[in-house]
Amino acid sequence: MTPRELRALCLSFNAAVEEFPFNPETSVFKVLGKMFALSSLTADPLKINLKCDPEDALRLRAEHEGLIVPGWHMNKRHWNTVTVRAADGTAAALPDRLVRELVEDSYDLVVAGLPRAERLRLDRP
Repeated sequence: MTPRELRALCLSFNAAVEEFPFNPETSVFKVLGKMFALSSLTADPLKINLKCDPEDALRLRAEHEGLIVPGWHMNKRHWNTVTVRAADGTAAALPDRLVRELVEDSYDLVVAGLPRAERLRLDRP
């Protein structure tokens, strides 16, 4: 998955926006003001921080050792850092399908924590 594809994926969800609150290189993707993804899209390797259910986070880290690790500069219980594309494309990387699922799961977790009226507005009861 390329940085452009990753950005498009994050912005494909209802009410998703991209902001740069930390610096001009770090994209923060939010839904109704709540962060669901964080990435430096110009970095090599390409990585993204995603929210994750704590039990799933542990399982994913064990299944994809080195490619999914505790969230860098985040709450390690609830966030993972996911290697989307390895440096120069020479090392192993996660399948695009899994990356898409992890981004969607992160979005869904954040939306689930929103008030019911906002969830209904997003068409995600």
